[in-house]
Amino acid sequence: MKRMTQQAPAKVNLALDILGRRPDGYHDMRMVMQAVSLCDTVTAEETEEGFALHTGGDFIPAGKKTLEQRAAEAFFTAIGRPMPGLSVTLEKRTPAYAGLGGGSADVAALLRILRDRYCPDLPGTELERIGFTVGSDMPFCVRGGTALAEGRGEVLTDLRPLPDCFFVICKPDFGIPTPSLFALVDQKAWDRRPDIDGMASALEAGDLGGVAARLGNVFEAVLPEPYHEVFAIKRRLLDLGALNAAMSGSGPSVFGIFRARRTAEAAARALKETYAQTFLAEPLKKF
Repeated sequence: MKRMTQQAPAKVNLALDILGRRPDGYHDMRMVMQAVSLCDTVTAEETEEGFALHTGGDFIPAGKKTLEQRAAEAFFTAIGRPMPGLSVTLEKRTPAYAGLGGGSADVAALLRILRDRYCPDLPGTELERIGFTVGSDMPFCVRGGTALAEGRGEVLTDLRPLPDCFFVICKPDFGIPTPSLFALVDQKAWDRRPDIDGMASALEAGDLGGVAARLGNVFEAVLPEPYHEVFAIKRRLLDLGALNAAMSGSGPSVFGIFRARRTAEAAARALKETYAQTFLAEPLKKF
């Protein structure tokens, strides 16, 4: 196997709703997910034996198999052949633990590499199923584009692509523990939820303003006070010209949607003076 490389685009949640806790301990979700041009780069090549993951950061769990290794093993089991030795290199740009799906995107890119090299006729839905065995975000990260995600995130319906626009994505210098947010969601009675059906209709109509007006994330309603800097970043994005802004996933990253590149570039420069992890990105269509 020659060295093969894939980009690993991050995602943002244009809308995120949690319908309730399931008997299996997971939660039923309803989300509109969007792939963006903020990317890691994943490279893989065959080696004589074993599995090795190389990264410049500290993203490798100590003493256990990585998601990348688990996904590779699941892939070769699914296609019915032994796994060769593999060396995988991650060039990280997407912040980790940020609500942007960076880790899932890396695994999804590896799965696309393995499919292209070892089983090019494998349907995309089967690759998504393999990805789902190691993570709930994986099916969307395999597919990309703009999609309604339901169930745990594995039930995908393609939506009309988001109209041309620009994202400014900003991650503050703290993390938010996802399990504690889910626990707070479980205790809350909801009177307002994101208008996901309205967002899907706005997408179908090519109405960027209508999509932006319906950005929403139920996690914001239970965000503990120590993390309220998220709201300050949202206000700053609006002051800098965003049509609207929201937290992505379980945070803490916040994104704003802009019509014009020049306005988005100016906003990114202004935010980067305070937040080093600020990025300009565009929506990506289905992979």
